Amino acid sequence: MTQQNFLTALPVYNEVRHIGDVLRTVARFSSNILVVDDGSTDGTGEVLKSFPNVRVIRHPENRGYGAALRTAFTYAVDQGYEVLVTIDCDGQHEPHRIPEFVAACTPEVDVVSGSRYLKRFPSDTEPPPDRRRINEVITAELNRRLGLHLTDAFCGFKAYRTEALRKLDLTENGYAMPIEFWVQAVKHGLRIIEIPVPLIYLEEERAFGGALDQAETRLAVYRAVLERSLQRAGLDDLSKSSLI
Repeated sequence: MTQQNFLTALPVYNEVRHIGDVLRTVARFSSNILVVDDGSTDGTGEVLKSFPNVRVIRHPENRGYGAALRTAFTYAVDQGYEVLVTIDCDGQHEPHRIPEFVAACTPEVDVVSGSRYLKRFPSDTEPPPDRRRINEVITAELNRRLGLHLTDAFCGFKAYRTEALRKLDLTENGYAMPIEFWVQAVKHGLRIIEIPVPLIYLEEERAFGGALDQAETRLAVYRAVLERSLQRAGLDDLSKSSLI
């Protein structure tokens, strides 16, 4: 796939410490870059002004991770890109893997999802215990109720075919949006594969914000979103997987 056919998008909120270095590295592997600045107040916007070749869409106020991703989805579809790659800006994802995600997003695949648990890498670090536990619990529930075989429900490093994104009707604004995404993906029969990526946590003290900083509250919110998404999609528990 040529550089012209894919876009790399980064949802960003208060990433002044990382945004410059990450964008300089991403630019080595992607000619087309979008940053969705989700209402940053820490100087991120000023740093972005030094990257004139990066398209920036700014939310006037912080709307949430899911809302930022939806903005990226809409932009990629409207601009006619064939594939959208999403990558976080906190140092957890390695930009040199972008071409691998693009190559894996063939016409026979709708979603290429990174997994930090498919295999071990020498550079792997230990995640905060509550994050690992909640990921395992929600991933298992998604697999059971949707007939999937995911190993990592929350990795933000993904590649999507934009024709598949056109089918989705996503509404969740916050960190639970990936749960709604998987429900919608199954509803529309999207073809999903996972590929391994290293498990990298550079800042264990990073917070979700508000009540979500409490692990049990976060788990309860995720489960509520799963129930709401299943009901909204009209899906009962499924037994047949769409995972290739």
